[in-house]
Amino acid sequence: MFDVLVYLYENYGALHACPDADSLSKRLTDAGFEDEEISEALAWLSGLQLVTSESVAVGPESERAFRVYAEIEFERLGSEAIGFLSFLEQAAQLTPTQREIVIERALATDEAPISLEMLKVIVLMVLWSQQADIDVLLLEELLGAGDHKNLH
Repeated sequence: MFDVLVYLYENYGALHACPDADSLSKRLTDAGFEDEEISEALAWLSGLQLVTSESVAVGPESERAFRVYAEIEFERLGSEAIGFLSFLEQAAQLTPTQREIVIERALATDEAPISLEMLKVIVLMVLWSQQADIDVLLLEELLGAGDHKNLH
């Protein structure tokens, strides 16, 4: 699934620039992706669009806000992923609302704990879906974090 997401990022300027699900599925099949992988990625993206459209920041997003992780979140995410999310937020590369969307989408995968490489793809997809400006160094970190062929 994550290979499909990276492919979409690399081949489409924005999430809304992707064709409808049927056309996109055909293009992904033509690009060599398996049907199951395509279905998982499209379902995950649909969930991303839904959670993004339904996300509402309660009150102003503050530098002093902090996140307490539930035990199940800590188990599913792992300390490395949580540390990376904290780093991104402290570096003002991720808002608290974006962090929550990343957490929700990470928990929507079957991975436990999620690898740092997979989390980076999720962060990239969340920022991409929101058409957020991505710092060049952050983009290199998110895309250059390893061989994407080893993500699945």
